[in-house]
Amino acid sequence: MASTLLLVIVLVLDLIAFALAVAAEQRRNTANIRKDASDRNYCHYDSDIATGLGVGALLFLLGSQLLIMVASRCLCCGRALKPGRSRACAITLFITCWVTFFIAEVCLLAGSVRNAYHTKYALSQELSSCETLRKGVFGAGAAFIVFTGILSELYYVSYSNANDGQAPYNKDTGVRMGTYN
Repeated sequence: MASTLLLVIVLVLDLIAFALAVAAEQRRNTANIRKDASDRNYCHYDSDIATGLGVGALLFLLGSQLLIMVASRCLCCGRALKPGRSRACAITLFITCWVTFFIAEVCLLAGSVRNAYHTKYALSQELSSCETLRKGVFGAGAAFIVFTGILSELYYVSYSNANDGQAPYNKDTGVRMGTYN
């Protein structure tokens, strides 16, 4: 039977990660061009809070994924699962969960790194904009956080169903030696 407490904790961690990713998308850096004392154009950026929010989302999602994988022994450690539909679902969900997790982490990491990057001076007078993070990177990370959360919880439930009711092998493994007369 799947642990309800574990599923609730993972759900809360995923919701926090999602909220942080959405907040990061809303608070991306914006920049405008200003002139310095020597009449050169430079980029003036607003706050860097989206970088911290993106890293926070990344860490909460990582914690959620680690919690599920430790609880299920990452599918590859521990005793074998009983054959059937639950095992097939668990294996399929395990793979897709890791794929969506990887995509979400890449989006959040790339968004955080790119948001923290600031160009100092504009290279030419015609330059009308400064380099900023493209819209939707943190949003894509937030979408994949949702996919990862759903898939990881379904994976854990399938894993638990495939792992339930399987008693350890308690039968005698050797050949009984009778008395020889």
